[in-house]
Amino acid sequence: MELKPPVKKALKAFVTGYIVISLFYSAYHLFSVYRGSPATPTPTASAKAVINISASLKNGTWGPQRVKWTNPEGVTDDMPEDFMLTKVFSDAMGPCKVIPYYFRATEEAEAEDITLATLVTHNRLDVLSRLATRYQGPISAAIHINDDEQRDIVLNDLHAMYEGNPHVQRHVDVHLIVDRFDRQFNMWRNVAKFFARTEYLMMLDVDFHLCTDFRKSIRSNSLIMEKLRTGTAALVVPAFEFIEQKDGLDWKTFPTDKKQLMDLVRAEKIDMFHRSWQRGHGSTDYNKWYESDGEYVVTEYNYSYEPYIIYKKEGSPWCDERFIGYGANKAACLYEIYLSGIDYWILPNDFLIHQTHFYLEDTRKKERKYNKKLYDNFREEVCLRYSRMMIANNLWSTPRADNVKAECSKIKGFKSAVGNLN
Repeated sequence: MELKPPVKKALKAFVTGYIVISLFYSAYHLFSVYRGSPATPTPTASAKAVINISASLKNGTWGPQRVKWTNPEGVTDDMPEDFMLTKVFSDAMGPCKVIPYYFRATEEAEAEDITLATLVTHNRLDVLSRLATRYQGPISAAIHINDDEQRDIVLNDLHAMYEGNPHVQRHVDVHLIVDRFDRQFNMWRNVAKFFARTEYLMMLDVDFHLCTDFRKSIRSNSLIMEKLRTGTAALVVPAFEFIEQKDGLDWKTFPTDKKQLMDLVRAEKIDMFHRSWQRGHGSTDYNKWYESDGEYVVTEYNYSYEPYIIYKKEGSPWCDERFIGYGANKAACLYEIYLSGIDYWILPNDFLIHQTHFYLEDTRKKERKYNKKLYDNFREEVCLRYSRMMIANNLWSTPRADNVKAECSKIKGFKSAVGNLN
């Protein structure tokens, strides 16, 4: 059927107008996305669950925060903080809301101080409070909150803990991680490290009691500080545990110097942390430590080694966030740090003691089985990656590559694979 000329003209005008409006809208939308402005898509049901936590958060850190930067020419740009953090922690499970500096320490630490980077759950808030009182130095605490019906209870308890301890207020930066995923330990470690505000940090589990003032002994020793400044040394504070769990319940009874500790060792009341799993801390060489009065380097490294280390923040590897749950998560983190060319040096007079608490053994057993498989593949992957990096950067013939060569040569086929890279 032939359309009449007026109808044809009107239809043509409508189509032309539609195309022009569509092009204009598309251009505006692309410009908005590029500039980080609203034009926000409707969140998924799972994303809404995380986004809606805003009603429960009690201070000004919640909201549409933006990250700004200026280039050398003085041009300033910005992007949504949430968008940036999804990339920073892109290997973690999501959706996840990270809120940096939910509480910010009121006391500024010196650049060369040592920040305790630790991860905390609801049932360890009181332990964090004790740690702040004991350390009285900078702490970067990543606190996980499940996005469920307990969320408000956890936040109330967090505020009560914060308001009830002036040492927490002075020294602790609190970063919230709100999601529905338990035990993303390496992601939590990365949050604590990322927002630490000093040049050096200690990767510490919050359950350990600081028996000695290692912060003072390290910072007053110019030779040890020089090791840290190079970025090629990490300091190990040896970890201990009471043989009878009941003896580890009251931190006020713990030894405060090496002599007191050695009395307990000789009385067979205390031993290395997790002595039934020698691979975890055996590389510290406790028998050598008992006799030593000077720092010494780890020479018998094991890929399951999980020491508590103090190291330089800048230039050191991050913890691989694919490890979820118990088993191998910390070992993988420390393995990569070691392969990067950072040696482990044992401090001779400082030590930590584990404060007894009880574990979810069934959960730990299942998650360890999964993470063992992941760790086997991870070791091959990270060995190849660091070999390639060091060859490309002309470091393969330098001491920086010694750890990669020594440790990765234990993996079948590694030498031939590296030979193909040269």
